[in-house]
Amino acid sequence: MASTDDPADRRQADRRRGDRRTRAAEPGVDPDVRFSYANERTFLAWNRTALAMVTAGLAITQLLPPFSIAGGRRMIGLPLIAMGVLISVASLSQWRRNERAMRLGEPLPRSILPALVAVVVAVSAIIALVLSIGGTKST
Repeated sequence: MASTDDPADRRQADRRRGDRRTRAAEPGVDPDVRFSYANERTFLAWNRTALAMVTAGLAITQLLPPFSIAGGRRMIGLPLIAMGVLISVASLSQWRRNERAMRLGEPLPRSILPALVAVVVAVSAIIALVLSIGGTKST
């Protein structure tokens, strides 16, 4: 019978039990599951935000009445759609960085996502305000 002191033997025993926590590619120690779940909930929240931004951008570009300035709807909606794409990709990267930091017992890395979202929403709102003051096309 193999010794359980050998990490390879432990990984093999874990796989036989269906335990996927221990992987050779993941450095460090498994964090408390509550922290992993919190990290996952944050990742999912960012993806809900990304989906909301894409949806809002599509609704703005397709459903708002045209502005007096050509392409006005796209000036508001396209940055929101692009931000949704960026958030979905960046949130995965942030989730991985957080997971790695927790496993290594390091401080969690800072995220630029909140600042990026705030800037894009503010810019889109300013564009919408300026376009709204200019009026819409009468049809």
